[in-house]
Amino acid sequence: MNWTLALPELALALSGLAILGIGVLPKRNTHFACAMAAVGALLLAAALTLGTPEGTAFGGQFVSDGFARFSKVLVLLGAAAGIVLAIDFNAKEGLDRFEYPVLLLFATLGMMVMVSANDLMSLYIGLELLSLSLYVVAAFNRDDERSAEAGLKYFVLGALASGLLLYGSSLVYGFTGTTNFDRIADALTDPSKASPGLIVGLVFVIVGLAFKVSAVPFHMWTPDVYEGAPTPVTAFFAAAPKVAAIALFARVLAGPFGDLSGQWQQVIVLIALLSMVLGAFAAIGQQNIKRLMAYSSIGHVGYALVGLAAASEAGLRGVLVYMAIYLLMNLGAFAVLVAMRRQGRAAERVDDLAGLAKTDLGMAVWMAIFMFSMAGIPPLAGFFGKMFVFKAAVDAGLWTLAIVGILSSVVSAFYYLRIVKVMFFDETAGALDPRPATVSFVMAGSGLFTALFFLWPAPLVAAAQAAVAALLG
Repeated sequence: MNWTLALPELALALSGLAILGIGVLPKRNTHFACAMAAVGALLLAAALTLGTPEGTAFGGQFVSDGFARFSKVLVLLGAAAGIVLAIDFNAKEGLDRFEYPVLLLFATLGMMVMVSANDLMSLYIGLELLSLSLYVVAAFNRDDERSAEAGLKYFVLGALASGLLLYGSSLVYGFTGTTNFDRIADALTDPSKASPGLIVGLVFVIVGLAFKVSAVPFHMWTPDVYEGAPTPVTAFFAAAPKVAAIALFARVLAGPFGDLSGQWQQVIVLIALLSMVLGAFAAIGQQNIKRLMAYSSIGHVGYALVGLAAASEAGLRGVLVYMAIYLLMNLGAFAVLVAMRRQGRAAERVDDLAGLAKTDLGMAVWMAIFMFSMAGIPPLAGFFGKMFVFKAAVDAGLWTLAIVGILSSVVSAFYYLRIVKVMFFDETAGALDPRPATVSFVMAGSGLFTALFFLWPAPLVAAAQAAVAALLG
């Protein structure tokens, strides 16, 4: 049993337990120290991940390959940003408790197990470790009714999704006799022999995963949870778990069920179409900017699924490039939302950004860059992400999907540009409070990547290509 392949996960687990032990010691507030220790643990896990060799461990249930490494580095980056964005916000909101970084560490551990899963059982363990942590952080602001409601809604619908996933997994096990991805792939080398029961099981697995990525029609929890959860929690929700769930989606469909692409492709095409259309139109009338970003994230999941629906090497590469770009531009946009405080109170409405360019030009420029990028306007990074997935869809003959995706991008540009218009041309709603250096750091780092990606896209594209090559063997 080659347990050293799981060293990054072991480092995170032990760090989480150590921080938990420090946090309960009877002394003054340890939130900042625990947060910094958690960020250090995530950086250590990233370094260990990059140095982990390829192979399988724990009886074939855990796999370490280029695809897992690529996804884990993105997840760790998103988690570290989620903790950094929360340091000042939690202190001002009275939420500066050591449990927050610990919960994010264990959520990250669950995501890392997910993307390295090589068995339906290890997949489920990772998914549940992530979900249980997210249920708690969604309701982290216990004194706020909206936060408590967000946690409860996410718990109820998340439990339903887990049940569907387990039911699908049991059907797959029943009709193939195994839960191991490699053995399932061996059993399905002849797609014509796949039984109807197995196809039904696969559909239930897809439904369970679609809940986790908030793809339509399994998206109903997203707007309420995004609005109700504390803003740094929403930033974390919109970034790292999305990357991990899409990576898991890709591993499950391209790995054990790769030969059944003719069966699952039409399902992915349908949920990608619905996600892009709903994400484009439902956000138009939103006044709460966190709800707007929730519908935006549903649309972006639809774009990522376009690459998955192509069921090709180019499509999977497009998915990975898209999710890397999405992670960074999303973190930057949420850094702006975390910094939106006026007279000590968190501001969440689109109107609260009015005249931002007159009071804080730097923040307005960064937000404009993120909005233009999300709309897919060249030469920003978001344009290249969409270009990769749409080109893969066209090459696969999925013209309808590509055309609907482009039209959805045009529609969604309306509400992104509306935010830019409010910031630069509306009368100011009053100066926002000075933003902390931690938030400025995330904002600037994400902004520079988003704005300058077109100068040097080769490293990310090459890394994504190598990850896909590892996944497809």
